[in-house]
Amino acid sequence: MRAVREAFQDRLPVVGKENNRIVALDADLGKATKIASFKESIPERFFQIGIAEANMIGIASGMSEYGYKVFMASFGSFLTGRYDIIRCSIAYPNRPVVLVGTHVGMAIGKDGVTQMGLEDVSLMRALPNMKVLNPATYSEAVRMIDYLSETELDSPYYLRLGRQPVEDILVDNEFEFGKASIVKEGGHITLFSTGCILSDVMEAARKLESERDTSVRVVNVPTIKPIDRDMIVKCASETDYLFSVEDHSIVGGLGSAISEVLTETKPQKLVRLGLDDVFPESAAPNDLYEKYGLSSNQIVKRVLNELDK
Repeated sequence: MRAVREAFQDRLPVVGKENNRIVALDADLGKATKIASFKESIPERFFQIGIAEANMIGIASGMSEYGYKVFMASFGSFLTGRYDIIRCSIAYPNRPVVLVGTHVGMAIGKDGVTQMGLEDVSLMRALPNMKVLNPATYSEAVRMIDYLSETELDSPYYLRLGRQPVEDILVDNEFEFGKASIVKEGGHITLFSTGCILSDVMEAARKLESERDTSVRVVNVPTIKPIDRDMIVKCASETDYLFSVEDHSIVGGLGSAISEVLTETKPQKLVRLGLDDVFPESAAPNDLYEKYGLSSNQIVKRVLNELDK
């Protein structure tokens, strides 16, 4: 069990030593976001901006104009909360920087709504030029960081990293930008999953198959923008029921992205599981997942309710 954000801690200093154009910007949360590891390895290319995300975004934009590949990090709620600055200084001029938002979703628990990234995907998806990545496991995050460091980026990227330890069930899976992957085959129901909720979705799939004579496909969606349209159409053609699961608002997130594709290409009902346009409380992560329908048991219940209609 390893947290996805630990991949950022372990891998960014390695790629930084391989590429001397990589720089890291911190907004006084380096120990929590794990970008502080870059300072320990390459202090001359680490910049502490302080509690000033808006200033950090402007600095990142300027540095990218001089050929630096900038990784900047803060909590997802704090970083995307500077939306107008990201819009005008990063997305509009199409600056090739990587915005890393950590502590996303309800899984940070008792720290509360002010520090939960719950609308960050919605915000970043809406920006022209912005790409959105949401790794499910430590291994997948490592591959994403390698991709971002090795590729000559032609646009900004938002990299969404969870805080909680998760089962690394994608050790042998490759990451291909813009592509989703089937991590469990099935022909009756499709569960689309993004981010750190994947292990709960996999457990829900197994429980469904043990309780009903059904076959459940699980699709991991690490790239939310651009979304893998071909995979969505494939699943809509091959399975009877479609569900999306995300530790995020259902407004503008993965479910919305899938719905947009279905509307344009192959209309079919999609049931979106996530935060239903509400702010959650402060509580233990497991309790929040149970209350708001994201525990494996609650996912099973929602799917069975749909099948029984």
